[in-house]
Amino acid sequence: MTLAALVSLGPITALAQWRTSTTQEQALDAAAFQEIEQAIGESFPDVQSVFVALRGRVAFQYYRDGAPDALRDVQSVAKSAASALVGVALQQGRISSLDQPVVELVPELAPLNADPRSRNITLRHLLTMTAGFRVDDPSGTAAAGRARDGWARPMTSAPGQTFAYDNAAVVILVEVLRKVTGMPLADFAREQLVAPLGMTEPSYQRGLSMRTEDMAKLGQLFLQNGLWGGSQVLAPSFVAEATTARNAGGPPGSLPYGFMWWVVPSKAQRQTFMASGFAGQYVWVYPGLDMVVATNSTVSAEAHRRGQALQLIRTRLFAAALKRSSASDR
Repeated sequence: MTLAALVSLGPITALAQWRTSTTQEQALDAAAFQEIEQAIGESFPDVQSVFVALRGRVAFQYYRDGAPDALRDVQSVAKSAASALVGVALQQGRISSLDQPVVELVPELAPLNADPRSRNITLRHLLTMTAGFRVDDPSGTAAAGRARDGWARPMTSAPGQTFAYDNAAVVILVEVLRKVTGMPLADFAREQLVAPLGMTEPSYQRGLSMRTEDMAKLGQLFLQNGLWGGSQVLAPSFVAEATTARNAGGPPGSLPYGFMWWVVPSKAQRQTFMASGFAGQYVWVYPGLDMVVATNSTVSAEAHRRGQALQLIRTRLFAAALKRSSASDR
């Protein structure tokens, strides 16, 4: 099947779980990815796990420790998961609009910042990293802290004017979600994402830890325009906004930014988008091949500098997916 023919098939049908591969598909997947496991083991030692889905089926998995069910530190992939939960709350009417000022939803934050511009910060500004707070964190590794402390920071620009990658934006959004749902984040996530998508319960100790497969499910949900198992978990309009460039972005991703998803510029009808965490934690969604890749890597400054997961995705895995797309299933 040619790439053009593959793309012409359009989006896959929404899944309750991964689609069961046929015997023929399994053979073709194995042939396309047959050299990847050895390559990861020998040439990409920082990469700890990989999960590849093609057209809604599991095409390839790799676990250096042999533990597919292990919960792994996803770093800032948590931002994209938080974006999904905001979308769910919006879909359910718990939030009336992304343009609601945050202080309307969490009034106790209002007195913590005397700058009048803070009253105009909306959920959209937090999602797009344009709230206007002073942020001096080019590596994107600063501690998120508490919502109240994040809100009390000085502002350097009016909301909506300047992109600044801000870990504190997530904890402020979490506080909003807690307020509008009336429940802890873990309970809301379990009810609205973890259980419906058949995920294993994540860990929220010291940040978010998930199975690599469940990272891929998050990407698949957005690839399917918010549809999963016959249920519209997220509105297609929210998914489109979240995965389309809302601004030019900046460090540390240095790519355009959507709603806590990075967007890879291209001329494609639907652009590639990704969740990115420090040191090689990725959910890479390539709509042109109906492909989702999730990776976990060693969390260290050295692994971050080497960037092996990104190299693996853009070279070996992408080449294998192209090879697979050209193979006939007949």
